[in-house]
Amino acid sequence: MRKTAKTWWGNRWIEALEMATEPGRLKRGRTYANSSRIRNLEMNQGTIRAQVRGNKNAYFGVDQEPTYQVMIVVRPLSSEQWKNAIAKLSSNASFVSRLLLNEVPDNLEEKLGINLLPRVQTDLQTVCSCPDWGGLCKHIAGVCYQAATELDQDPLLLFELRGLSREQLFSEVAKSPLGQALTNPLESQAIAPTASDSYYTQPELRDLPNLTPQTFWQGSKPSPSSPPQPAQSAIAGILIKKQGDFPAFWQRENSFIEAMEELYERVKTKNRDVL
Repeated sequence: MRKTAKTWWGNRWIEALEMATEPGRLKRGRTYANSSRIRNLEMNQGTIRAQVRGNKNAYFGVDQEPTYQVMIVVRPLSSEQWKNAIAKLSSNASFVSRLLLNEVPDNLEEKLGINLLPRVQTDLQTVCSCPDWGGLCKHIAGVCYQAATELDQDPLLLFELRGLSREQLFSEVAKSPLGQALTNPLESQAIAPTASDSYYTQPELRDLPNLTPQTFWQGSKPSPSSPPQPAQSAIAGILIKKQGDFPAFWQRENSFIEAMEELYERVKTKNRDVL
């Protein structure tokens, strides 16, 4: 089915949703995402809560537009699992730097040996106040799709949904030598202000050298009597010689290269003393 997330972790979240419900319900739930139907979406401490505007339904006796309460609980990881995962995370500079940039490497789960994203149906417990008792309803599906959008923007919510807040994550990572080296430069350090007599740079007084008017205008060193002669070119007419003695445009009987050598020699000799 068509994905609505932009990142790999957002799409993986949707894949877990697809494994836990029917395609028809997903199709109806997708229409609820990214719209004004989902209100007050909150994701923290392993729980997703939202209010969803429903539809009127005479079959269920719903005559006015209702507002349903949706709650999704993600099963947290154990403290032992987090301890082992953080130890592996703290020893990998690439993982720590990517997390500091608000990114999740695509092989993070494999390297840490944990499942941040739900893999089985028991990883999610869902509750909706609507009268649909058929399992995961379209309101819950819509909230899940909207949650994928939130995960795209803030992947660290994956850690929070699994029971580890971002404050705890960075606090544990910062305890390792690698974490200290990567996080300390990011911490702002307060610099105490220092008093100053002026906001402007004060000029420094220096003794001037004893200069005569002639030295001031003409300088202390005499100018050279004649400018230095330019060095001879290191390339002796390659473009001319590449044409050969009798190129296609040369209609005379004498050699084109010899004629050009004579011409350049005359010009060089005639203008040798020209400044």
